[in-house]
Amino acid sequence: MLLYHYVSAMPCWKGRVDSDTDYDAFRWHQWVQPLDLNDGGAPFAGALGFAFVGFCSDKGVARNKGRTGTALAPDFVRGQLSNLPCTFSQEVRLFDAGDIVCDEISLEEGQRELGLAVEEILRRGLFPIVLGGGHETTFGHFQGQHSFLKGKGRTPELGIVNFDAHFDLRPYDMGNSSGTMFRQMADVCKAEGTPYHYFPIGIQQHSNTVSLFKKAEELGVDYVLAKEIQGANMESILERMDTFLYRCRDAYITVCTDVFSSAFAPGVSAPQSLGLDPEVVLPLLKHVLRTRKVRGFDICEISPRFDQDNTTANLGAVIIFAVVNTLCRMNGLEYAAD
Repeated sequence: MLLYHYVSAMPCWKGRVDSDTDYDAFRWHQWVQPLDLNDGGAPFAGALGFAFVGFCSDKGVARNKGRTGTALAPDFVRGQLSNLPCTFSQEVRLFDAGDIVCDEISLEEGQRELGLAVEEILRRGLFPIVLGGGHETTFGHFQGQHSFLKGKGRTPELGIVNFDAHFDLRPYDMGNSSGTMFRQMADVCKAEGTPYHYFPIGIQQHSNTVSLFKKAEELGVDYVLAKEIQGANMESILERMDTFLYRCRDAYITVCTDVFSSAFAPGVSAPQSLGLDPEVVLPLLKHVLRTRKVRGFDICEISPRFDQDNTTANLGAVIIFAVVNTLCRMNGLEYAAD
């Protein structure tokens, strides 16, 4: 391989130790192992494995005129992940594949390298958990998922489920950013003649121009407004999610933390005073995971410089905890408290 702007992040994994020998007392920092994506290693042969990879970039946020600071997020999120309990069986493995560092390269080159990293994680039979970075992270994630499916000789029919206050369908003739990714994905699919499946959840009308709503309609994008979720019309929303996912052979989930109310997520690039409650979002996220179509996850837009008491980074860690434990439970590999 191929990754030239790539560093280990293992020093971030540290925390409390209740026991060195009793696995039931272990925390994630005691269980995570380093993974070098450049060593050409063999595919994972265990029951279920997860690989974290960070994307240290806020270049897309800067281009989008947002509040920069997201480049620092991957290490802060790892710090919050470190003390989570190992509530899964020892058959489940956690790996850290390090960070893609974008300080000395262009955003586009960083996204390309992230795509290669995701593709290699998938080749090794692991579930990628990508730690952004601005939401430009997800275009790199998409490239890896899309290339991996093509490499297996399949026409990619990848469903993108985006929990976000914004469509991120802006034009990119002046360069891509954290507000253009899903339009870029649409253009990739159009150029290759592959289906474009995009389903944003949590859209705020006051955060998107009329032009963006029209672009979503032009692309055939169904979406869920934040006020629909706040109105607790869950049966209808789940039905629409199921209709969308039925059309997709594979899927991945991306979470932009500005979908949440600033009461829960103050440290984001574009805070939302009327955003969503995480307790409402988590059941929707788990519903998507239970389709068994999800091949990866990313979380973006956490900005430590604006975070209070690591509130937003901690929320990101709890969401990742829910993703990991939901997939473990589906495979009979989780200890579930009564």
